[in-house]
Parts: sequence; structure tokens; C-alpha cells
Amino acid sequence: MPDIICAGFGGQGVLTLGLILSKTAMENGKNVTWIPSYGSEMRGGTANCNVKIVDGKVASPFVKEPNIVVAMNQPSVDKFAPMLADGGLLIVNTSIVENTSIRGDIEVYGVAASDIAQEEKNLKGANIVMMGALAATGILLDSKTLLEGMQEFFASKGRSSPKNDTCFSRGENEAIKLH
Repeated sequence: MPDIICAGFGGQGVLTLGLILSKTAMENGKNVTWIPSYGSEMRGGTANCNVKIVDGKVASPFVKEPNIVVAMNQPSVDKFAPMLADGGLLIVNTSIVENTSIRGDIEVYGVAASDIAQEEKNLKGANIVMMGALAATGILLDSKTLLEGMQEFFASKGRSSPKNDTCFSRGENEAIKLH
């Protein structure tokens, strides 16, 4: 299973995205770690979290060479794409990210996450659009499992919304392979 970094501006929901992925994987029998980084980043810098998902024991909770980077903004692409393992996966928010030609040895998928969230009147839903795009790749967990995990996460907090389901579906359906 992969090592993941979710990154973006503070307030874009990247920590929540990582937490949903972690909880969903854990509920499906995987061992996980989730390490957030959100110090001064909450004031507009790059916030991120490390997510490790493994079948066995977690040797180290830190992600040094991620297999997957979910980048909500250009500074996150610039910082974390170079760290991707050979053959890794980069998922970008094409509403904000313009330069994805960082490396030729990785797969890059894009989705206009911020635009979709705005169209769906779910301004905090761009991270859910990105999760839908991740589901579209088929690399992590299947789409149904990720969708149900997202629904259960928000229901447990009393914040379930059909708009999140729509954002997830649009992310899954509108993600395109860029290179």
C-alpha cells in the first residue's frame, strides 16, 4: 500500500482529506499513520499531512518518498512532486496548478477541484473532489470504499451533505490523465 502526502494552502482541507483516507483504510483492515503539519501554514502557507497505509506493521510513520502526492496548489507541487518515488502518482487541482511538467517518470492526473466545488456551492469541497480523482486512478482503495469512508467520516461529525457526494463523483468522473 502507498505512502501519501496531501498538501495545499491552509484551509483547503488537505488534513481532512488525509484523515479520511487514513480512517477509511483502517476500517478496511489496514494499519495506518497520519501525521499533520499545520503550524504557520494555517496563515496561507503550505499545509500537509503524511499518510502511511500498510498491511503489516508500520516501520516508520514518516513519508520520505511518497508513492502518491495530492497537491491542491502550485507550491505543494513544487515542494512535494520532486520527492515522489519513480512511477509515482501526482494528482493536481488544475483550477490553481499550472505547471505539472516537473518530472517525466510519474503519472499526473488533474481535476479542476476548486472550480467544481464552487459550481456545486460547496466551497470547502475541493478536497473531496480531489479524493474522487484519487478514486478514479484505482490505485488506493476502490471508489465505493472511498465514497463510503467519506460519508461515514462526515456523518460521525454530524456534517453529512449530499454536496460532498456530488463533489466526489465529479472528481472521479472529471479527472483526466495529464501525462
